Amino acid sequence: MSPRSASVNEELRRRSRERLLQAAVELVSERGYEATTLGDIADRAGSARGLVSYYFPGKRQLVQSAVHRLMHRTLEEALEREPRTEDGRERMARAIDGILGLARDRTVLMRQHMAGLLQAEGFVQCPEQQRLAELLRETAARHGSQDLDHDYPMLRSQLMGAVYSMVLPNVPLPLTTLRAELFARYRLDWEQGVPPDAEAPGGRCDTDLSRFFATDPTTPRSEGHEGHEGQSK
Repeated sequence: MSPRSASVNEELRRRSRERLLQAAVELVSERGYEATTLGDIADRAGSARGLVSYYFPGKRQLVQSAVHRLMHRTLEEALEREPRTEDGRERMARAIDGILGLARDRTVLMRQHMAGLLQAEGFVQCPEQQRLAELLRETAARHGSQDLDHDYPMLRSQLMGAVYSMVLPNVPLPLTTLRAELFARYRLDWEQGVPPDAEAPGGRCDTDLSRFFATDPTTPRSEGHEGHEGQSK
């Protein structure tokens, strides 16, 4: 057989990385961070265990990248849902509702993520985190910011604080209280975005996360040879 082309190898590596990200989100949501091993993630993704270290320095970096992917795709979906709009206040409301909804629906995952951010390394600089930052910065700009270098970090801080308050064990603050505070800060109407009383009871938690991770379900879930090729480059 003729060797695979560079573009085919690159696509296989991309799909393999996506499966690892999806598996990390699923397993940490189900078991928590400490009970999830890199081997578990590799097995769920159908990848060779040694392949994980080719893409990620360790478990903390993998899980942070996976959660940042889920966050930026959730935010992207919220901002671009129909009917699409360029109105800055509506987009800010959608952004707030998207992040708060994620904290409500993925409490275990987001609690583990917040704990990880308090570790020495803080934010892991990865494409997923950078895309999340771009979306939040753009949201602040469309809302009318005249000083993005101040307003973007403030928005990020406000959202992180709200998420932390929602996932804090034993004494979480309710979504409605935090939403009201954020909506007042950004001068938004309660009816904008997706008001809690407009949702089905219990929220809209979707157990199928595949739309957030660009993998092809028809591709065989075995990456041993791909990992060898990737490491030899």
